[in-house]
Amino acid sequence: MLPVVLLQLAATVITSLIAGLIAGMPAFYSALLGGLCCVVPNGLFALRLFSAAQKSKSVNPMTFFIGEFVKIALTIALLWAVVRLYHDLNVFALIAAFAVALKSYIILLFRH
Repeated sequence: MLPVVLLQLAATVITSLIAGLIAGMPAFYSALLGGLCCVVPNGLFALRLFSAAQKSKSVNPMTFFIGEFVKIALTIALLWAVVRLYHDLNVFALIAAFAVALKSYIILLFRH
């Protein structure tokens, strides 16, 4: 899962740079925050699964489902916090970067 999280982070940075060049610094920060709302929960989920697999050499399905629930809840909480706390928010940049980060794993499918 580490390659997916790193790819999401790279996609977030690239999308943020493009948004910043097109629409200025508020769009850059909005895109960066939007992408991080996807990357951070996925990174924590991957770390949780990795640590669970290292402890018992297999992952309990409940660990996966609880981790997925926490990931979704954290994503919603982060998006809510960004919308409430960042006053210069560019909603289009936020949504665009979130969508790009969310779907960036498709690039890995065409790697081979």
